[in-house]
Amino acid sequence: MKRVDLISHLEANGCEFLREGANLTVYVNRLARKTSTVPRHREINDFLARKICRDLGVTEPGT
Repeated sequence: MKRVDLISHLEANGCEFLREGANLTVYVNRLARKTSTVPRHREINDFLARKICRDLGVTEPGT
């Protein structure tokens, strides 16, 4: 999955950008009070994308 597609999915489901790290971007779901990191690679493995969505409490992409 492309990183921009994952970020679009997260933001469409109520997640917000929190901060940038050295190699990661931190997103937060304030309603669920959960955070997760998104690596700064062009492609993100589908398993990792699903884990990030589960960590943030949003629906998985493609469902």
